[in-house]
Amino acid sequence: MYESFEDCAKREVLEECNLRLETPTLGHVTNDPMPDEKKHYVTILMLARCIVCDPVQAPENMEPEKCQGWTSYSWDDLVARQEKNELFGPLDRLVRQKPKAIIDFFQE
Repeated sequence: MYESFEDCAKREVLEECNLRLETPTLGHVTNDPMPDEKKHYVTILMLARCIVCDPVQAPENMEPEKCQGWTSYSWDDLVARQEKNELFGPLDRLVRQKPKAIIDFFQE
């Protein structure tokens, strides 16, 4: 509570992936009603680079009881998975909305 989006992104990524972020910035927001699951998310997508001490730094699964693992995807990978209906609701909506800031970040 009372945490900025930036501080929340840093904390959550450290807790869940054991990665430290440099200056996160707001990338996009999706409004994600999921009536079948009786849920409604508002998803705040932040853009950031990792503070790299090790050039082969990779995310660690810090919550194996909640998460099967972490994998990186390109924007094209996400589009292909979206076309196969393989994305979780908020990611599906993100790909459908095609926000320029997110696409540009993937291409950097």
